[in-house]
Amino acid sequence: MSGRVVAIHVAPEQSAPVEERDWVYAVAGRGLEGDRYFDDEGTFRERDGSDLTLIEREALDGVEREYGIALEPGVHRRNITTRGVALNHLVGDRFRVGRALCEGVELCEPCSYLERHLETEGVREALVHRGGLRARVLEGGRVEPEDAVTRLGSD
Repeated sequence: MSGRVVAIHVAPEQSAPVEERDWVYAVAGRGLEGDRYFDDEGTFRERDGSDLTLIEREALDGVEREYGIALEPGVHRRNITTRGVALNHLVGDRFRVGRALCEGVELCEPCSYLERHLETEGVREALVHRGGLRARVLEGGRVEPEDAVTRLGSD
């Protein structure tokens, strides 16, 4: 199973607007340079798998089609938007995103913060089971749009 990176976003501080990046460096055990979780400042900093979050472009398209809610890359506050890879199937598996080696930890189910932040009623319900993936960064590396997202399997 493999797909592609569509977009990369980081938020430098908790609650700060997200910023699109042309590339980012993923650091093992820390996350993406320039992101709030890299400096242990995010809302879910204590939760395992907060190094990196990913979401499928196909899921965002489905939310718009089924709920009439348009969520452009970044507004959902996930770091990496992908295309062509079933992220839910990567829980417990290792995968590469660009040059970084990652491990899927759990689904990134939507929270009430996201719905309040977006001021869009129904976004939480629309993203249930398709809100993306939380992952650990096991080996660092550069990530940029069009990089491959490739499943390696479990240990």
